[in-house]
Amino acid sequence: MTTKLVQRVERVVIRFAGDSGDGMQLTGDRFTAETASLGNDLATLPNFPAEIRAPAGTLPGVSSFQLHFADHDVLTPGDEPDVLVAMNPAALRANLADLPRGGTVIVDSDAFGARALAKVGYATNPVEDGSLESYRVHALPLTSMTVEALKPFGLSRKDAERSKNMFALGMLSWLYDRGTQGTERFLRTKFATKPDILEANLTAFKAGWAFGETTEAFAVRYQVAPAPAKPGTYRNITGNVALAYGLVAAAHRAGLPLVLGSYPITPASDILHTLSGLKRFGVTTMQVEDEIAGVGAALGASFGGALGVTTTSGPGLALKSETIGLAVSLELPLVVVDVQRGGPSTGLPTKTEQADLLQAMFGRNGESPVPVVAPASPTDCFDVAFEAVRIATTYRTPVLLLSDGYLANGSEPWAVPDVASLPVIDADQATAPNGLADDGVTPAFRPYLRDPQTLARPWAVPGTAGLEHRIGGLEKADVTGEISYDPDNHDRMVRLRRAKVDGIDVPALDVDDPDGAARVLVLGWGSSYGPVAAGVRAARESGLSVAHAHLRHLNPFPANLGSVLRRYDRVLVPEMNLGQLALLLRARYLVDVVGYNRVRGLPFTSGELVDAISQLAQEVQPDPAHDTEVPA
Repeated sequence: MTTKLVQRVERVVIRFAGDSGDGMQLTGDRFTAETASLGNDLATLPNFPAEIRAPAGTLPGVSSFQLHFADHDVLTPGDEPDVLVAMNPAALRANLADLPRGGTVIVDSDAFGARALAKVGYATNPVEDGSLESYRVHALPLTSMTVEALKPFGLSRKDAERSKNMFALGMLSWLYDRGTQGTERFLRTKFATKPDILEANLTAFKAGWAFGETTEAFAVRYQVAPAPAKPGTYRNITGNVALAYGLVAAAHRAGLPLVLGSYPITPASDILHTLSGLKRFGVTTMQVEDEIAGVGAALGASFGGALGVTTTSGPGLALKSETIGLAVSLELPLVVVDVQRGGPSTGLPTKTEQADLLQAMFGRNGESPVPVVAPASPTDCFDVAFEAVRIATTYRTPVLLLSDGYLANGSEPWAVPDVASLPVIDADQATAPNGLADDGVTPAFRPYLRDPQTLARPWAVPGTAGLEHRIGGLEKADVTGEISYDPDNHDRMVRLRRAKVDGIDVPALDVDDPDGAARVLVLGWGSSYGPVAAGVRAARESGLSVAHAHLRHLNPFPANLGSVLRRYDRVLVPEMNLGQLALLLRARYLVDVVGYNRVRGLPFTSGELVDAISQLAQEVQPDPAHDTEVPA
């Protein structure tokens, strides 16, 4: 039982950083899981290189995991860490600039040898030369203590060193009063068939905990109380997993089997992994030979009466464009998930970006409009996936869902919904003739006779008696679906497909404008929600009156968007691209929105957005000299 001082804090941001082989992602993930089980609100930011094994001990090889947890609502993983755990000199050098003065640094002093220091450009040891005097430094021999703890197992030093991340995890778990049972259970499951490795990791984890409890290095232990939350069952979830669950839940509520055609690509692959484990819910997954085969298989499944889904990331979306155009022409349901990453080309596979919006909108030949939706947070991926399925099945159209790497790998607590409470999606597949033959008497199936409300055509499952029709990429005649080169028919079909997408039922845009006096609106989309909301919150706390709105539907836009934009003197649009939404808004509404654009592969910080908001707010402040009434 510890007798050390326990200090309550409202929030903490910890960044675990080390070599990409040091297990930092696993360490951060386990710390996050224990934090979630304690009821803290949290947000995470995994940040790692694309290489499977980047050069050890180098700056490009540094992998980090940042966790922000608090006793209140958390919107971002934190602008800067309070605590930096650096497992080697490269991790320290790559991350120290983000740590504010007075922050805590915990380093593995065993890793700070002359060779490792020289590899990243340190002429002297920063732990010893006084360059870290502005920080609270704990230089601890984590590797040596791990090796010593594992001596009874007879492991080589190299094998024993591999458990040093578990020692660090145990130590940090003690320091922030996290539980141990969940991690111990996780390790027993993960290494169930490898008892030697299991015992080594368990021992290192417990040794780290015991060190924290007994060492004089830490005089204080910290506690963070649970955050208020509505009653319910909660779990921690990443955006990719939430998105997969949303697809399955929607397919279930639509009464459709789900078929995923996918080619693995970072950072979308976890959706394929997750869905492949859900066969018991009517899910079929096909890992195919390339992106084109993936979308082709998904569209074929839709033609066969299933919910076709394909997942990819930026360059993969480019390869799928021809088949998405075919889906537009066929007017069949299809959900295309693009987990955006830094581009162009291979770009930054493990880093986030929002630069595929224009590709999603226009990246096909001909006039081929598709609905576009984007989630705001990891948990919102569930709801937006559900919404994408609703639109696809109701309007018989491919839908593009734009997630990104920040949402895909980030996590937060999620209130698990009661599936029975989710809306029913009426797939309304055709089962009988819907019109008359040319003789005006005989019942006949008219494959392009549209629903007058939605303009959707019938969805006939092949093999349904009497509902035979052909498909293909050639233009169809309105109503009959026969191949047609008639100019007027082509013009009519192009306009009908556009009108169908434009007419999709989209909720009005909600605007958060507490006092109704704001003259500046901050409008975001996709994963910028958290940083923008945090930035707006901080700007208001500084006395600024700022309105905030966030777009989930990017095509079509909410019907009231134009009036909302014109209500404010200035509109700030933060995007992780060079102004793609801003371009659309200017073109559509002739409103000169102001872009705030960064493409650094990282999410915005709330601090930089506060600066941008403040600058814009100052520009619209009334000029006292101008407003002063001149005496008669």
